[in-house]
Amino acid sequence: MIITAHAHARAGLVGNPSDGYYGKTISFIIRNFKATITLWESPKLEILPGTGDVAQYESASAMMRDVKLFGYYGAQRVIKAAIKRFYEYCAQHNIKLDARNFTIQFESDIPRLVGLSGSSGIVVATLRALMQFHNVQIPLHELPGLTLSAERDELKITAGLQDRVIQNYEGIVYMDFDKKLVEGRGYGNYEPLKPPKMPPLYVAYDPQRAEISDVTHRNLRALFDAGDPAVVSAMQKYRELTEQAKTALMSGNWPELSRVMDANFDLRRTIMPIAAENLRMVEVARSLGASAKFAGSGGAICGICEEEKYDRLCKSLGEIGCAVIRPIIL
Repeated sequence: MIITAHAHARAGLVGNPSDGYYGKTISFIIRNFKATITLWESPKLEILPGTGDVAQYESASAMMRDVKLFGYYGAQRVIKAAIKRFYEYCAQHNIKLDARNFTIQFESDIPRLVGLSGSSGIVVATLRALMQFHNVQIPLHELPGLTLSAERDELKITAGLQDRVIQNYEGIVYMDFDKKLVEGRGYGNYEPLKPPKMPPLYVAYDPQRAEISDVTHRNLRALFDAGDPAVVSAMQKYRELTEQAKTALMSGNWPELSRVMDANFDLRRTIMPIAAENLRMVEVARSLGASAKFAGSGGAICGICEEEKYDRLCKSLGEIGCAVIRPIIL
């Protein structure tokens, strides 16, 4: 039997990057893109090469750029980490597994390293495939933490729970990462949202703006842990903005939601450096009357854009090398 499992891209609607700092966020899934894991039983356990694992390049400069952006390892290390954490979880919870091997194959069309969560998508899809293969049910609220542990504990990637929550829950989810909850039981409060109507969201990304989000998060983590007043205050403000966004989303107040999304990005600028190319994406979108904020850590933005402005938005962002989509959420 061949098992196929998917996980989709995601964007932070509001609150990011406060999820790793006891904040609140709202995120939405992007079904336009997905990571796919295909798995089947085999005599030996084998992980087939996938995106980033090949060793053929157009030139030496192309190889050096690839190494600079993606390191010396591709998707295989992420899949290995996910497999390891799955088997450890089952051992810790006395879940007996059949002694069966498998071959696992990966592919993805999630744009790489532009803040749409391609890496965590691989982990989520791998865990889903393994659960199917072994007929194991892991409680939904535990899956984000298990996903995060594969990246944070195994691969030493600095990250938070937000991406892993939305990719496991899907749809639109409100998240409260209250410190007592997260440190006490290992997860926050996760509330799927079903607004009466969907906001006119867009997502834009620059395929050439790939950058390592882990570096940005490491720097912010150091400031937060040191008690930097500006960073600590910003994380509290993100909680307030998320509550405002939730109210606007559920009441269909798109001007208010746009204001909050813009405020989210403006707050980010007070505590984190913004690359000129990323700032340009935001400025172009805002010049056309759309709201704009980072979808993740840079390289992609999202916001509210009414239909009458959408064609101009696509054209203007396209002129600076960006692709624009209407996200498929449900």
